[in-house]
Amino acid sequence: MKRRDFLKSVSGLAAGAVLPAAPSVISSARADARSETLLIVSEGGPNNLDIHGVGTNVPGYEVSWNCYDRLISHEMKSGPGGVPYYDRDKFKGELADDIKIDDMSVTFKLKKNAKFHDGAPVTAKDVKWSLDRAVSVGGFPTFQMSAGSLTKAEQFVVVDDYTVRVDFLKKDRLTIPDLAVIVPCIVNSELAKKNASEKDPWGLEYTKQQTAGSGAYKVTKWTAGTEVIMERNEDWVGGPLPKIKRVIWRMVPQAGNRRALLERGDADISYELPFKDFQEMKANGKLNVVSLPFSNGIQYIGMNVTKPPFDNPKVRQAMAYAMPYQKIMDAVLFGLGNPMFGAAKDKATDVAWPQPTKYFTDMEKAKALLAEAGYANGFETTISFDLNFAGVNEPLCVLVQESLAQLGIKATINKVPGANWRTELNKKEMPLFTNVFSGWLDYPEYFFYWCYHGNNSVFNTMSYKSAEMDKFIDGARTAAATGDKAAYDADVKGFVDLAFADVPRIPLYQPFVNVAMQKNVTGYQYWFHRRLDYRAMAKG
Repeated sequence: MKRRDFLKSVSGLAAGAVLPAAPSVISSARADARSETLLIVSEGGPNNLDIHGVGTNVPGYEVSWNCYDRLISHEMKSGPGGVPYYDRDKFKGELADDIKIDDMSVTFKLKKNAKFHDGAPVTAKDVKWSLDRAVSVGGFPTFQMSAGSLTKAEQFVVVDDYTVRVDFLKKDRLTIPDLAVIVPCIVNSELAKKNASEKDPWGLEYTKQQTAGSGAYKVTKWTAGTEVIMERNEDWVGGPLPKIKRVIWRMVPQAGNRRALLERGDADISYELPFKDFQEMKANGKLNVVSLPFSNGIQYIGMNVTKPPFDNPKVRQAMAYAMPYQKIMDAVLFGLGNPMFGAAKDKATDVAWPQPTKYFTDMEKAKALLAEAGYANGFETTISFDLNFAGVNEPLCVLVQESLAQLGIKATINKVPGANWRTELNKKEMPLFTNVFSGWLDYPEYFFYWCYHGNNSVFNTMSYKSAEMDKFIDGARTAAATGDKAAYDADVKGFVDLAFADVPRIPLYQPFVNVAMQKNVTGYQYWFHRRLDYRAMAKG
């Protein structure tokens, strides 16, 4: 989108073309008339407004987080550089007014003044219906709930109109944290049921297009691939009423245009810019730029281990030695990332995640391994990436393509539209690809449950299955629940060592969240989902 078209669309809103009652929006992001409107520009936008929907992409998480409530959320703490950072181990009520944790259950008393966006009260039956929905729709939401041992509708019990109990199937330290992630959001059950059908009993088609929550914001306009407009819910009781009344989120695919809009003051905040731009904007000091490492996150090269040639461990190890690691760090990230390669040969495995592998760029070793595997002359394949994050993914894939060519491997680059990326991952047919995974719960066993377990979640993108790996992961989860530190440490080291030996995916680096904003924008918080939380933000 060109700058003049962007400004025209925004001024059109101010003139009443879409929302006549909205505050005036003019081009200067510093103008007082826009002090209650947050104007965001990003590369891609949501493909679905419902986190329970089929193939909802990462931008869709941002809508859900701001427009729906959960029973509980995290407290904040001071993070790196003093940036507010979610506290993994401390929780507070959001819809819950009181929380009582017993040995094998947790009971929540709801805020009696909580209302959905249509004015209907939030009751225990809405909570149960929503949690039943999350464990029943299948796919990503249901697997996410299972990460906290929340798998059956019978676990969610209505005690009275404003009290709900969650029964534990077993002791699991991930259960309570799992109730604070994006998925267990509370949906207006009566509204969703009115718009459900025999083929769509949970009303997913309805909630794909509009929000049905009680959260701090509600979507008033969504044009896929172009913009999302959200207005503040004046009756929100999940926390202090946000200072930002209106959010206009525009999709501007060209990174240069996004940067120009920021630097001219025509937008308030942006992310997903080239890392070179973030470093330059940091240096010139006209904008505030926040850079923080993803919690429990890694960008990687994945290989489909069910099909030749990547069903051969020697080929996968060859690929790991063929990665142009330092070139990626320098030419793509400009230093904004933590290397996940090149650990010393004699370094002991840590009880931690992420941690670097012992792989490094060694083309001779890669050639030898390929020859041992029967691919001395290389092979042909495709390497795929998500266009929603093309600023990083495209140059990364070009460097990998160039490096593999030295081994006789012809890799054709496949650019997948962001709206289709999650669907393509689910198919598990792409032979070679880059992706990022960041665990919402910051525990090693959580990351490995999603990415390496034989349950084969959407994020086990390699279709990797190993009984030995499953034993380590399940053992770590059990040991964490019972407090057996020795067993836990042994199992974590076990699954890390096995992941690096079998190498179904090649860790490249721990990415940074990079956000650039005007000097008058305050209240940015780092959350496990890495998306913007508008509720704490303000403009001077």
